[in-house]
Amino acid sequence: MTGYLLGVDAGQTATKAVLFDLTGRAVAVGAARCPTVSPRPRWVERDLNEVWRAAGEAIRGCLGEIDPGQVLAVAVVGHNDGLYAVDAAGEPVRPGITAMDSRAHQEVQRWRTAGIFEELLALTGQVPFEASPSALLAHLSAHEPQVLESARWLLFCKDWLRLRLTGEIATDRTEASASFCEVRSGQYSERALELFGLNGIRDKLPPIRGCAEVVGEVTAEAAGFTGLRAGTPVVTGAHDVDAAAVGDGVLSAGQLSLVAGTFSINQVISDAVAVDPRWQARAFLLPGRWLNMSTSPASATNLDWLLRTVIGPVPHEQIDAEIGEVLAERSDVVFHPFLYGSPHGPEASASFLGLRGWHTRGHLLRALYQGVVCNHRTHVGALREAFPMHGTARLSGGGARSSVWPQLFADGLGVDVEITDTEEAGARGAAVLAGIGVGVWPDLDSAVADTVRVRRRFTVDPIGAERFDSHYQRYLDLIGALTPVWTS
Repeated sequence: MTGYLLGVDAGQTATKAVLFDLTGRAVAVGAARCPTVSPRPRWVERDLNEVWRAAGEAIRGCLGEIDPGQVLAVAVVGHNDGLYAVDAAGEPVRPGITAMDSRAHQEVQRWRTAGIFEELLALTGQVPFEASPSALLAHLSAHEPQVLESARWLLFCKDWLRLRLTGEIATDRTEASASFCEVRSGQYSERALELFGLNGIRDKLPPIRGCAEVVGEVTAEAAGFTGLRAGTPVVTGAHDVDAAAVGDGVLSAGQLSLVAGTFSINQVISDAVAVDPRWQARAFLLPGRWLNMSTSPASATNLDWLLRTVIGPVPHEQIDAEIGEVLAERSDVVFHPFLYGSPHGPEASASFLGLRGWHTRGHLLRALYQGVVCNHRTHVGALREAFPMHGTARLSGGGARSSVWPQLFADGLGVDVEITDTEEAGARGAAVLAGIGVGVWPDLDSAVADTVRVRRRFTVDPIGAERFDSHYQRYLDLIGALTPVWTS
C-alpha cells in the first residue's frame, strides 16, 4: 500500500496537521493558531468556528501541492477535558471551554466538602478538577442553564472537528473516560452522573466508538474548506496524550512518558486499575490497559508566557545558550510554574524567588526550566509509588525541542530520557490510528514498530542529579512557606 496518512493534533492554542508516509516520517506540516480569550477571571474560552477555521488552515497548509487523493485516511486527536457544546444542527451553543479554565472551582470544592470524592475515585478512577466536563457542566447548569437546554451534544475538541469533517457524532474510550465512565468497563455510569447531579445530560453524551474505527468520510463541504478529497475515510481518534504515547512508541505497561507543553503530562500505562487522587486512571487505547496521568497546567507554557509578557521574542537556541552559561552555578533562583494551576491546590500562584541584582536573564530562564521539571517530578513521584517503572522515559512537547531541557528532565527525574524522531508525537499517533483504521497495519504494535525511532538520548549525570536534588528540596520548602500566603 502506498500513500499518506494525515494526523491532526488540536491543542489548546494551536492546531497542527501533519502528513506522514507509511514509515512514520513527516513529509509536510501545517499549523494555525486559535487564540483563547478570558472574558472573566478564571475563564479560558475560544470560538468553536475559529477552532474549525484553524484546523482548515492547518490542513490546507499541510497538503500544499500534494494530491489529496494520496491521503489514505485522517484522524484527529485533541486536548481532553473542557467542553464543546453544539445543538441538534451541529452549531455551537456557546464558546468552547479549554482545560485551562478554572471557573468551576467552587463546584469542585462543594463536591469535596460533600464527601463524594472517595466514591467518585473508586467509581471513575479520578476526582474532578476545575476543567473536568463534570465540573464545567455543573457550573453551566447553575449559571448558564440555557446552554444545557440548547445543547444536543456535549463534545470534546477533537469530536467537534471530526463533526465538521464528517457530520458524524462520536467520541472514543480515552476521551469518554474523563468524567462519566466506570473505570473498569469504560462505559458511561448512571451512578457517576447521579453523584454529579447531572442525570439529565445522559442523552447528550456522544456514543463511544473505537479509537481506530472509521466513523465517517470527509464531506463535500469539508473537502472544499480543507483541500481534502471528499470521501476520504476519517477515524475516531483519541485524547492527544494517548496519541502522543503512541507517536513516541510507548505501549507497554510500566514505561513513563512525558509531555512538556501547555500541561505537565506525566503518564504510565498499567494493566490493572490503581486509583489515587493524585492521578487520573483513564482508559487507554487498548482494552484492558489504563493510562495513569498525573497532570497540571504548569509546564512549558510558562516559557511562552515569560517571552510574551516580560522578555520578548528570543530564539530557543539563544535561550539554551544563555542557560548553558549559568547551568553549573548554584541554583539560587527558584521559579514556581503555577501561572494556570498546580498540583498544590487552586490557590497556588507562580513566582520567582531569590532574585538578586547580579542575576541575568539566563538565571531567570534556568529557574523557569528547573521549576517546570520540579513540577513534573512532583507528579512522577506520585506515580512511582504505585506503578513499577522500567526502561527510559520518552519526552515530547515543546520542552523536547530544547538541547538543555531534556538533560534537566533526566537529572531531575533520575531516569534516562529519549526523544524520538518526530516533534509531533500526537499527530503521528493520530496518523497511526488512521492507518490501522484503513488496514495499513493490523494493530498498534505493528504500527509502532514501523514508524517510531529514537533520535536523541540523555543519560542521568550524577553531578547534575545531585545538584537538582538540592534545588528540588528548596523548591518544596518554599511551597511549604508560601502555602499560608496563597490560602490567606
